[in-house]
Amino acid sequence: MTFRDWYRVDRLPTIYCAGCGNGTVINCALHAVDAMAWKQEETVFVSGIGCSSRAPGYIATDSLHTTHGRALAFATGVKLARPDLHVVIFTGDGDLAAIGGNHFIHACRRNVDMTVICMNNWIYGMTGGQGSPTTPVGALSTTTPYGSAEGVFDISELAVAAGANHVARWTSYHVKELTRAIQTGLETPGFSLIEALVQCPTGYGRRNRLREVSDMIEFLKTHAMLLSRYRKMVAEGKPVPADIFTVGEFVRRNRPAMGVPP
Repeated sequence: MTFRDWYRVDRLPTIYCAGCGNGTVINCALHAVDAMAWKQEETVFVSGIGCSSRAPGYIATDSLHTTHGRALAFATGVKLARPDLHVVIFTGDGDLAAIGGNHFIHACRRNVDMTVICMNNWIYGMTGGQGSPTTPVGALSTTTPYGSAEGVFDISELAVAAGANHVARWTSYHVKELTRAIQTGLETPGFSLIEALVQCPTGYGRRNRLREVSDMIEFLKTHAMLLSRYRKMVAEGKPVPADIFTVGEFVRRNRPAMGVPP
C-alpha cells in the first residue's frame, strides 16, 4: 500500500477554499497513518460538522460523519464496541471546543484510546465566519464585528488538564513536525490530541488583514514559539509577546486507558 491508496481519488479535488490549510493536515495525517502500516479495514475515521469534518469523505476507509460536536461520543462507541479498530477523529475548534466541549473534556478524562486531530482556524469557517471559542481577542468575525472581547480556550492545555495521555500543537506550516506529532499520537495508548493551527483566508484572514494565503502562512511561521522556549522565558521572568502561540509537545504520559485492545 502507498500513501495515495488512503485517498478516495474519485472524490478529489476537495471542496475546500483555495489556500485552506485543512488539506495539508489531511496529508500529514495520512502520511502518519501510512507509516504505522495500518490496514484500511482496521481503521475508522470519525468527524462532526464543519470544514475539518469533511476530511473522512476523502479517505478510503470506513468513516462516520456525525452530528455537530458529537464526534467523540460516536468515536467512543466505536472504540468500546470494537477495541481492535484504530479510531481517528477529525474536528475543528468550534466542533470540539464549543458544542462538543463536554464530550471533549470527558473523553480526555476517560482517556479513551483514540487520536483526535483538531484543525483550529480560529473561526466557524463553514457556517458563516462566526467567532469561535478560539477566536483571538480583538479579532473580527461576523459575530464580533468590533473585535472579540472574550477570553480564548487553549485547546491543548485543556486536554492536558483533563487527562489526555498525549497532547501536541503545531501548524499547517510545520508539516514535518505535525506529521511526527500525529504519528506519536497514533502510537500512544489512550487519548491523544494533536491541535493543528491552520490558515482560513476566506473566513478569518480577509476580515483580519490576512487576506492573502501567504500572509496567513507567514503569520503561523513568525508567531509560533516552541513550548520549551516559552516556559524558559516565563521561568526567567522575561516578557513574552502577547500575540504569540506555543507549539510543541505538551505532554506524553501513561495513564490507564479505556478501549485499549486486550
